[in-house]
Amino acid sequence: MRDGSGTIAWGVLATGGIAAAFTRDLAALPDAEVLAVGSRGSESAKRFGERFGVPRAYGSWAELAADDDLDVVYVASPHSAHRAAAEVCLRAGRAVLCEKPFTLNARTARELVDLARERGLFLMEAMWTYCNPLVRRMTELVRDGAIGTVRAVQADFGLAGPFDPAHRLLDPAQGGGALLDLGVYPVAFAHLLLGEPAQVSAWARLTPRGVDENTGILLGYDSGAVATLACSIGADLPALATVSGTRGRIEFPHGFYAPDRFVLHRPGRDPQEFTLADHGGAPSAHTYAFEAAEVMRALRAGETESPLVPLDGTLAVMRTLDAVRERIGVRYPGEDG
Repeated sequence: MRDGSGTIAWGVLATGGIAAAFTRDLAALPDAEVLAVGSRGSESAKRFGERFGVPRAYGSWAELAADDDLDVVYVASPHSAHRAAAEVCLRAGRAVLCEKPFTLNARTARELVDLARERGLFLMEAMWTYCNPLVRRMTELVRDGAIGTVRAVQADFGLAGPFDPAHRLLDPAQGGGALLDLGVYPVAFAHLLLGEPAQVSAWARLTPRGVDENTGILLGYDSGAVATLACSIGADLPALATVSGTRGRIEFPHGFYAPDRFVLHRPGRDPQEFTLADHGGAPSAHTYAFEAAEVMRALRAGETESPLVPLDGTLAVMRTLDAVRERIGVRYPGEDG
């Protein structure tokens, strides 16, 4: 876009699995180009560039952020580094798509949002669930009253492991535990439908190092609605979600965070199935292309925030995650208090 061609030039910050998946999925968008990759080490960046045909490889975040040919940088570092990496890019004048969870806590998330707004720069959390065409269709149905008034949301996401003792999910210094890595999905799903809760209750089993292994969450709303959520790094939870209303319910039978179908149930009617293929989706639901396309649409429109993933919504989710951590007794090194 900077060169007038209409192509959006991406930089990718980090070289891990998510960065690789995102880079592969950008190939599905003909108006997207991964122009540069940046890492904390030049060899890692060079190997990534050679693997994916990325022409520019930088051995530091700052060098990547300083590339004026980039329209936007995708921050794919571990979430303990999100705040620092995104800040480097924003201070260099880059638009940013930052992986979830946005940061470790609401305070640092607010600092990033304030910086982007002060500088008039685009910033978005990479909550691909919100950009999925099926999830968007579900929210339209709910908004149009297809299931009446929403009274309950249920969602879960868990991995059984076992994980190597050195794995980031077990490391407090890297924001380890189930909540921020996996629980962010059910919490964000509940927020999408019900907004920020009035009450937060939670219980968790903690590991010897003090991160949450198995967590249950109950959110209460002034409307009388409730959300019952769970996340785990010790159990293979099915990643189901159900939205129940006064006149029906919507069920995501698997992988609600990146679904390929859901079913609408209403009394006196046959179940109605909605599939990704019927709503403009790719053959596989597990794609980062939806969120990338939304970023590019917003950049071309001159928007600094996405209406699909608004920054105030990201901050609300972070406040809820903070409240859950307070209830279960999880703190990360370097946090105040």
